[in-house]
Amino acid sequence: MLNIVRSWVEKYFSDEEAVVLFILLIAGLAVVVLVGGMLAPVIASLVIAFILQGLVSKLVSRGLNETGSILAVYLLFIGLFFVFLFLLLPLVLGQVTSLVKEFPRMFTELQSYIKILPQEYPSLLSESAVNNLFNQATTEAAKFGQWVVSFSIESFPVFVTALIYIVLVPILVFFFLKDRKVILSSLAALLPTEKKLMTRVWHEMNLQFANYVRGKVVEILIVGVATYVAFVFMGLNYAALLAILVGLSVLVPYIGAAIVTIPVAMIALFQWGWGSDFFYLMLVYGVIQALDGNVLVPLLFSEVVNLHPVVIIVSVLFFGGVWGLWGVFFAIPLATLLKAVFTAWPVAK
Repeated sequence: MLNIVRSWVEKYFSDEEAVVLFILLIAGLAVVVLVGGMLAPVIASLVIAFILQGLVSKLVSRGLNETGSILAVYLLFIGLFFVFLFLLLPLVLGQVTSLVKEFPRMFTELQSYIKILPQEYPSLLSESAVNNLFNQATTEAAKFGQWVVSFSIESFPVFVTALIYIVLVPILVFFFLKDRKVILSSLAALLPTEKKLMTRVWHEMNLQFANYVRGKVVEILIVGVATYVAFVFMGLNYAALLAILVGLSVLVPYIGAAIVTIPVAMIALFQWGWGSDFFYLMLVYGVIQALDGNVLVPLLFSEVVNLHPVVIIVSVLFFGGVWGLWGVFFAIPLATLLKAVFTAWPVAK
């Protein structure tokens, strides 16, 4: 047994740089798991700065000096930040409050819909099964009400966390943009002098992360705005809230679109009933999803390494469980990182 382990170690860890890279990967995973929540504002700022750096590079390539490019892009970011803070966020919070107030009415209407089912489909549903479903739904509704009350009582820490993000993130984004070269050179100085493997993996992942993260942000914006315009045009209630959910659903391939369809369909059903307006809305929503999957995604992610759907789903489940929302967002880039590492890993013959 020891000989098998020794031969395996000699085969895959005979290169000193491979050992260092392995230690760095384990250390990075440990930092994310242990203090990822504490460093969330820093991580958020890094992601935003990484996205904005693409705009800075484009402005520099068009002849604008680097300082002016950074200042212009940062002012654009601050403008969008305040639009979100003072226009979009109050709108969404207002719709969330209205939706919570409407839950009792929706629950009553849902009961009336379910009561009809045993009469129309007696072979599929019995009255006892419907009564059991009512009891379970009532229990879950009571739990949800308790959660809303407890959340409103315990929302002070959430408010403090939001204030921390509002203050720290813009400051950190500015310094990450302004001192990017200094930070990268300082980190590179900590690495071994001989780092061909790390450089190869870094260049591969820099390309993949850039394509994926920036493309995903553009996809969220396009899908969210298109959904909002369509829902407002058709007169659907809570259009802003649902549009944000639909936009964010693209973060989780396959799963996100299926999950977010439920609230869209339920709100449309409660608003219009089982009629033509409901079917027209679901048709428009289906067209948006189809255009996103068949046109927008291939256009934005043509240079991203393709991963098998099983690998994507497993990555979303694993990294989402380890790192929460950030893990879901970075599941595909992290899976691509592991693929790049395995591809570039030196193997002794």
